[in-house]
Amino acid sequence: MIQIDVNSGPLIAWLMDQGLQGTSQQDLLDGYCQRLTEAGVPLMRFHLAQRAYHPEFGGIGIRWIRGESITSQHYEYQENPGEDWLNSPFYRLLQQELPELRVQMEAGPPFDFPVIDELYEGGATDYFAAGLRFHPPEEKPADPRRPGEGILVSWTTDRKGGFSSRELDLIRTTLPHLGLALKSSSNRQIASDLLQIYLGRDAGRRVLSGEIRRGSSQKIDAVICLFDLKGFTQLAERLPGEELIDMLNGYFGLAVATIQAHGGNILKFMGDGMLTMFNLGSIEEDAHAALAAANELCGKVRAFNAEREAEGLPTAGFTLALHAGDILYGNIGANNRLDFTVIGQTVNQTARIAGMHRSVGQSIIMSEEVMKAAKGTEHDLVSLGRYMLRGVADPIELYTIYRGSCGCDG
Repeated sequence: MIQIDVNSGPLIAWLMDQGLQGTSQQDLLDGYCQRLTEAGVPLMRFHLAQRAYHPEFGGIGIRWIRGESITSQHYEYQENPGEDWLNSPFYRLLQQELPELRVQMEAGPPFDFPVIDELYEGGATDYFAAGLRFHPPEEKPADPRRPGEGILVSWTTDRKGGFSSRELDLIRTTLPHLGLALKSSSNRQIASDLLQIYLGRDAGRRVLSGEIRRGSSQKIDAVICLFDLKGFTQLAERLPGEELIDMLNGYFGLAVATIQAHGGNILKFMGDGMLTMFNLGSIEEDAHAALAAANELCGKVRAFNAEREAEGLPTAGFTLALHAGDILYGNIGANNRLDFTVIGQTVNQTARIAGMHRSVGQSIIMSEEVMKAAKGTEHDLVSLGRYMLRGVADPIELYTIYRGSCGCDG
């Protein structure tokens, strides 16, 4: 039977307060470990593992070691779990559906787990692990090879004799409250990560802050950018699906990283193209950033294509259309399906400009508004002449970045 420790009350109250405040996981766990030690628990090491909802990694680990800064680690997705996981105490907990697992080390090796060997060599005397699942109890047990929502936690001491029963009871008593606080923190982080990944960094931040009412919008000055791959339709007809997706992801990854590095926001993907926006505070800053991104992207795509050619892989060029002006930025759609995007004459005219690439024979083209906003730019902007665009009353002058300074294919 668990004995309620008098030290659990203040720690539980602190955990609940941190959960309500949405304290980050690292700060929460650092404070928790410090308060455990202040309550008399001789903690040498604390480790937490948790599933992540992120396209780049499948899990996170956070480690506290006495006298050191708290650290975190991201674990890559793996189709087949590695030996480290399969031979771990956490895997045993899930595999055998154990409520907890304890390894007292003072008798010395052999131990069942390599990590316990390492801890013993470092002076550890006692290891205690437990888990919490973040879903209803009636759901089927977790697959130990692909853990579901929840946390796996371990506490290690180097004190002679290991943990006392009172100290373990304090850990057990406060664990559900630690789990609730961590769930609060991780849920917000998951929401933030997913919104930014699927809506874009700026749109995701706005939605998370409460800009969710249908029809709510903001009028802003910005540079709109339409990126598109050249020749992709023909490639799609002859390449297997997996190769096509890998190729598309390769070019998109390059374009997104470049545009975001210069402060741009990715608004949406549209087949083999994407709509992006530069809104850095002034139209001049927007234009300079957009041109810098366009120029840098030329060199990166050229180098990427050289790598693909060397590997015998198909390549594609790209087109980029830039226009500047007023846009409406906000929530558009139905009651149960909204899109945080941009609309307005500037957006429509950017699409019209994008349709001129073949006519003018250039990969990068921009409006006179972008050229004027980018006054003093280091890039050599060359006029391509004045054109009448479909749906636009007056002719507009188009420009490009001089090939000698850009190096893009026309």
